[in-house]
Amino acid sequence: MAIVAVLAVLKFLFHLYFNNRYGDFRDEFDYIICGNHLAWGYVDQPPLIPFLTRICLAIFGDSLRSVRLIPAIAASMMLVQTAAITRQLGGKACALILSALAVIVAPQFLSNGSLLTTNCLEPLLWTGCAYYAILATKRDDPRYWVWFGVCAGLGLMEKYSIAVFGFGVVVGLLLTPQRKALASKWIWIGGVGAFLIFLPNLLWNIANHWPFAQLMHNIKMDGRDVVLSPWQYFAQQTLLTNPFAAWIWITGLVALLSAQRFRPYRFLGIAYLVSFTVFVALHGKNYYLSPIYPVLIAAGAVVVDDVISGKLSWLKPVITVVLIAGGAVLAPIVIPVFSPDKFIAYMSKLPIKAPRSEHAHERAIMPQHYADQFGWDEIVAKTAEVWNSIPESERSQCGIFAQDYGQAGAIDFLGRKYGLPPALSGHQSWWLWGPRGYTGSCLVVLDDDRDTLERKFSNVQYAGESRDNPYALERRIPFFIVRGPKFGSLQEVWPRLKKWR
Repeated sequence: MAIVAVLAVLKFLFHLYFNNRYGDFRDEFDYIICGNHLAWGYVDQPPLIPFLTRICLAIFGDSLRSVRLIPAIAASMMLVQTAAITRQLGGKACALILSALAVIVAPQFLSNGSLLTTNCLEPLLWTGCAYYAILATKRDDPRYWVWFGVCAGLGLMEKYSIAVFGFGVVVGLLLTPQRKALASKWIWIGGVGAFLIFLPNLLWNIANHWPFAQLMHNIKMDGRDVVLSPWQYFAQQTLLTNPFAAWIWITGLVALLSAQRFRPYRFLGIAYLVSFTVFVALHGKNYYLSPIYPVLIAAGAVVVDDVISGKLSWLKPVITVVLIAGGAVLAPIVIPVFSPDKFIAYMSKLPIKAPRSEHAHERAIMPQHYADQFGWDEIVAKTAEVWNSIPESERSQCGIFAQDYGQAGAIDFLGRKYGLPPALSGHQSWWLWGPRGYTGSCLVVLDDDRDTLERKFSNVQYAGESRDNPYALERRIPFFIVRGPKFGSLQEVWPRLKKWR
């Protein structure tokens, strides 16, 4: 565990060093600005990440390293957590280190430590649930199920997908002798605890007519996401966990489902199969399942260590070298160790391509998690130029209308240095915050077309485009200044501007 702790510290320092190489990520604007509007929920997420982000930035400032401090800490803690599970499953020193290395080289977990997203805490909370489930089973002490419930409740306040894992665990318990846990009061107390932690967000969703459910329905109807077959979904799991290391978690899955030594924990293997099936059936994105892999890696590391001990001990350094080399090859895909141009050249030489989870991402020259770190400075600078071109007497009554949360969030966060007012948008949670007192008599409108605007306003003035950034997903967007709304006040038309997709 001491070696694992050292690896965790090194991983934290690694992320801290590289986490400011490019720019702010689109989703990071969303969490930061939602954190400035504290609530029990938001259209596209529960409240935990925005709340923690607000605290972190209040303490450490709003630099990129500050924004990404929580992911860096969480990714490093996950190494220790994975090794702790490995130890509980009977792993020795080599197994602990092997499990930590397998986590280190997984591209998805490297990405989790590099960007502020709702993915960054997921593995900690999923594996926290698994850890307490293992302790409850191993020590025959059902009181640990209470802590399972606490982790599950916090997980629901971070990202709803942990409910799929919880469902998988319940199915796994029902299908194995561990169903006796369901007869204990402690697992039900844990369930009540999870419900009470989640209750404020549940009430918020009810009061706001289930925004997240509406969002998911609209996304599905739009056909925005890339739909994967079961085989494609599985193949991408091996990419997310590193093809050089995927055999470890696959070994762990097989062992959890069939090995006698892991029979008490078979419900975790079943939970994986259930979760996999649910995400494929619901057309979930490829990374939705990734938080479960530390558990499978832990089990696999125990088996591998046992197999190669003795006469096959010479394989231990070989496996270590292969894992590190494989991790080094794939790390640039998710960690900005290269300049953009060098990265593009590097990607062109790799035999694999980064999978795209949405069709709109396919037009970018870089993977979406990189492309969405570019172009925001250009958009905000052009917004400031256009807004400042409006007569000062009119400027205080002139709102800035953006088409999506990326544009709106960039204006709200990066626009402060230009003195820009908060943006308006019908997209995601910005719609909940309303027109902010603007009447619509004068608006700076981003990324729309003249014909549409002329049907809504009597005066439409083209104000140019943002400067092009070749690496960005949003490039050269048009700007307009509009006056004289034909629809009455902005307050009246606001309900029709809702765009939850």
